[in-house]
Amino acid sequence: MIADLHAHYAMSLLPEADGRPYDLLVTPHGRARLRDGIRARLVHFAGRFANYRDVFSGPRVTVASMQQGGVGVACSVLYSFFDELTVEKPYAAAPESGYLATLVRQLELVERDIAAKHGASAAVAHDPAELDAALATGRTAFVHCVEGGFHLGPTPADVDRAITELARRGVAYVTLAHLVWRRVATNAPAVPFLPDHVYRLLFRQPSEGLSDLGEAAVRAMVRERVLIDLSHMSDRSVADTFALLDELDPDRRVPVIASHAGFRFGGQEYAIQEQTLRRIAERGGVVGLIFAQHQLLDGLRHRKTKTFEQSFEVICRHVDRIAEITGSHRHVGLGSDFDGFIKPTLGGLESMADMARLEAALHERYGEADAELITSGNALRLLRGYWRGA
Repeated sequence: MIADLHAHYAMSLLPEADGRPYDLLVTPHGRARLRDGIRARLVHFAGRFANYRDVFSGPRVTVASMQQGGVGVACSVLYSFFDELTVEKPYAAAPESGYLATLVRQLELVERDIAAKHGASAAVAHDPAELDAALATGRTAFVHCVEGGFHLGPTPADVDRAITELARRGVAYVTLAHLVWRRVATNAPAVPFLPDHVYRLLFRQPSEGLSDLGEAAVRAMVRERVLIDLSHMSDRSVADTFALLDELDPDRRVPVIASHAGFRFGGQEYAIQEQTLRRIAERGGVVGLIFAQHQLLDGLRHRKTKTFEQSFEVICRHVDRIAEITGSHRHVGLGSDFDGFIKPTLGGLESMADMARLEAALHERYGEADAELITSGNALRLLRGYWRGA
């Protein structure tokens, strides 16, 4: 079985802005639903060029392709593109209190979609018990996660309340940093068509790592047993996060993850450096390997992978290096980031359906025990053993 630590199922969902036109245009709730529908259609259109293999191929993340690829668990990403990259506000504007409501509506959209259209083959799991119940019946378990701390609100008190609410609704982890600085955590460059130095010139960030909003989020996540995701963080943010965790949890019982990343073979700050990897391992955490050529090939290949065999060797280089540094295969997993605007993906790994081939190759390469850890065991260990859930 595959457990994918980071997959964008919601990216292709289209909410229905049904109801009387008067209500949609005049009432606050109606306008919010209408805005959600318009935004979702714009993202869906952009996905045809920046996510799908071609304009007409469709999403890479579907329930049918998950079932075909043997994906038993998918950490389903909740993310509001237009709230992060808002054109209505200047760059680095503070978050707004309304972002959380948009995120919750997306969470509810995912739940309605799964229940109405895919109840026989998938289920949303809000806690470890529901996760195991879904797996026991052969259904793919969707686990909510959030990408971008900007969703949480403009003040530390707002952030604290948001984490509490999201934990109650079953969110397993929050990725605090993302594409641009929004006064939560400074981020590593992650735009595929921009080299790191160009990104830093265009999107300047302060010298800090975590802001007061970021610190409030970490404190709340520790209290609520929501996993902290280091993906997208700058090295400064990573250092600040571990420093705060060492203060809150000196026994190092609170795990952290990098849900969609890789080892830093090259110069990209987005990848996990050796020191960070050791600290993740000390806390029993996991690095999920992203399937983006831009990130995973850095420092290993100059040319893109075109075949599954080429891509598999790259994945194994990351697996082997992480195991060499940490001493075991207990700290590496898979976090595809499919449909997360990472095109081109690794050659031969084009959708969730291709996970079955990857699982078979990992078992042949590493044997049953270690391959099981890589494909699902490490992710399930955290979800079953730490995740607070509802």
